[in-house]
Amino acid sequence: METKEWKFGWTDDTPGPWQSEPDKMQWEDPETKLPCLILRNKHSGHLCGYVGVSKGHPYFEKTYSGGWEDHTDPESRLDVHGGLTFSEFCADNQEEGICHVPGEGEDDHVWWFGFDCAHHMDRSFFLAKDLPKSTMDIFATGVYRDLEYVRQECTSLAKQLKDIT
Repeated sequence: METKEWKFGWTDDTPGPWQSEPDKMQWEDPETKLPCLILRNKHSGHLCGYVGVSKGHPYFEKTYSGGWEDHTDPESRLDVHGGLTFSEFCADNQEEGICHVPGEGEDDHVWWFGFDCAHHMDRSFFLAKDLPKSTMDIFATGVYRDLEYVRQECTSLAKQLKDIT
């Protein structure tokens, strides 16, 4: 998979690292060979991370909160920032959505597992402007989880998914 970055202009004028970051990035994790994505939430400005698995993987088509017994559900075995918040096939909008642009001969039918960086004490700069002051302060003064942080979390998630047997 070719590493690609997109900038959609989904940031505001507030100074910060988001000004120079892409709004979407795709790459193949070099160790696990799994496809990875980072996508900025265009409504609140925080980053989300995703790792895809193909047919044949034990978690292919499993949702992150299914209540399976014996700790076989992904949520109980995968540890990422804030916990899993997404599991689904590619979105319809390949460029701006949760989907990768596969290279020639690469699998385009992958099941994505994702997490977001909009939890308590995470900074979401768009969201902060539209909330009551008491709530806004949490999102405006929290820690911004930057591209490098989310990339490291994706790498960790890819390794965990690769190790599932």
